[in-house]
Amino acid sequence: MSVPVKIIMIEDDEGHARLIERNIRRAGVNNEIMPFTTGTDAVKFLFEKANGGGSQDGEALLILLDLNLPDMTGIDILKRVKQDAKLKCAPVVVLTTTDDAQEIKRCYELGCNVYITKPVNYESFANAIRQLGLFFSVIQVPPTQS
Repeated sequence: MSVPVKIIMIEDDEGHARLIERNIRRAGVNNEIMPFTTGTDAVKFLFEKANGGGSQDGEALLILLDLNLPDMTGIDILKRVKQDAKLKCAPVVVLTTTDDAQEIKRCYELGCNVYITKPVNYESFANAIRQLGLFFSVIQVPPTQS
C-alpha cells in the first residue's frame, strides 16, 4: 500500500515559496504542500502532537528547508529532525542562498539528502523532487516504534 507523501516547505520568503511550489507542480508532483514561514511553526507542527500537529504514525514526509529563517536556523531544524526516532528517515532537501562549502558539508553530515543553492536551477530541483517521489513510491514506510 502506498502512503501519500506530505511536503513540508519551510521558507520565509513568500516569493521563493510560490516559485518553489509552482515548479514542484510543473514537475508533475501533486502531493499536499504545507508551507511554514517560521522555524517555530514548522517545529511545532513536526514535534508537538498535543497541538494537533506532529507527524502522524505511518505518514511519509518530505521536508524542503531554508537555512536562513527569521527565528532559528535551518541547521537547528535539520539536527532535530535527524535526531528524532519518527522523523529521521524523512528526506530533507535544503534550499537556501548559502553556498559556503563548510555549510554544505555540515548539512550533508547532519543528514540532508539534497542541498540546492538559490537561485535554484529549477530543472535540477524538479528532477530531485521527482527522484524522491519515485523513492517514496518503491519503499515501504517503516512502522513507528511505540
